[in-house]
Amino acid sequence: MANGVFITIEGPEGAGKTTIINMIVQHLEKKGYPVMQTREPGGIEIAEQIRQVILAKENTAMDPRTEALLYAAARRQHLIEKVKPALEAGAVIICDRFIDSSLAYQGYARGLGVEEVFDINKFAIENMMPKLTIYFDIDPEIGLSRINQHRGREVNRLDLETIDFHQKVRKGYHLLIEKFPERIKVIDASQSVESVFTDALKEIEQIL
Repeated sequence: MANGVFITIEGPEGAGKTTIINMIVQHLEKKGYPVMQTREPGGIEIAEQIRQVILAKENTAMDPRTEALLYAAARRQHLIEKVKPALEAGAVIICDRFIDSSLAYQGYARGLGVEEVFDINKFAIENMMPKLTIYFDIDPEIGLSRINQHRGREVNRLDLETIDFHQKVRKGYHLLIEKFPERIKVIDASQSVESVFTDALKEIEQIL
């Protein structure tokens, strides 16, 4: 049985996840918690290689089911190679994206079906769900404008989708919030960075 705590951070493009995650990790480390910061897709070499294929801007011909399967494959390797051992060692894991991204992006926005994509991922994760998921909610137009202003940020294939696609992603997340209200906690990401950090930390401290 895992001894650590698995926490995931979700949100649309440009929600500011990376900034807040870095702040949270630094804060928890100062408090003495054994923290592991990671991301999806990625976190380990094999999953990072899959990430390059998924997010490459030139891969516009990628079929939605192929995309969903690649995310699940990267997720499986990441869990087995990095997350599960860290949990067993008692770490607090802060992961940038997890299964909810697949459900919102491929399941809802791509139209594959939330339950269908969930089934693919059940095979991949073997019931290893997060104890807490923090969702940073923001209007997609605001999020995408942040990306355009932040020149140092990686611009990937999903960033180049239509505004209609990103609106569907947000709607998909909101459906997941209704489906998993005990696990998913919502934070208004249009607030100041300090306010978002404070709100996120409150949710995390409640389960630690």
